[in-house]
Amino acid sequence: MGIGRLIMQLRRLERQPLSFGAAGLLTPSEIHTLEAVGPEGSVLMSELASRLGVTKGAVTQLVARLEPKGLVHRSQHPTDSRSTLISLSDKGCEAVAAHEALHHDFYEQLRAQFSEEEIEIFERGIEKFADFLDQ
Repeated sequence: MGIGRLIMQLRRLERQPLSFGAAGLLTPSEIHTLEAVGPEGSVLMSELASRLGVTKGAVTQLVARLEPKGLVHRSQHPTDSRSTLISLSDKGCEAVAAHEALHHDFYEQLRAQFSEEEIEIFERGIEKFADFLDQ
């Protein structure tokens, strides 16, 4: 019963938009796309699809939602006219930083609820469960 409840709560969280500062409300897929682009520069659409484990068409749709929000920039590759580069805007970088802060706060709150031993046991259990699901 406990694992089923956890899975249902995780599914609910994966659909729930959250506010990320000036970027406003973003779905988990949108913020994870921004995170996958990364602040280090530009990434090819095909590489972004690979990082996210989705199709290039799915990435195109995500970028089409993020670009009007001013979170990403799309540009043509300088030497390959068939390729498109995606980069974060300043607002997109702020959203990624807000997401990282949210994760940090979440893990701090989690650590306050459990002892180090409980966290280690939980993490080992999660690893075993993930390995089981990968079979």
